[in-house]
Amino acid sequence: MPHHKAYKKSMRKDARARQENRAYRSQMRSIVRKVRESRTQAEGQEVLRQAVSILDHLASKGVIHRNNASNHKSKLSQYVAKLPA
Repeated sequence: MPHHKAYKKSMRKDARARQENRAYRSQMRSIVRKVRESRTQAEGQEVLRQAVSILDHLASKGVIHRNNASNHKSKLSQYVAKLPA
């Protein structure tokens, strides 16, 4: 355990950030799963729009790297494009 006040505060902040980041990552995995579960292109486009918004938001907050978000968006777009109309 830390002995200095600054380290104790740092631990509190890290715990809070870890909890928030966990929730964000869970949200990301859920929306990616929804895109993968879509069966038609129209349905996929609708969910993809939400997924792109969430991925961009997480990248801007620093929860995931912007390249990681870009890779996710690219793969999901390719998946939706291959769905039957």
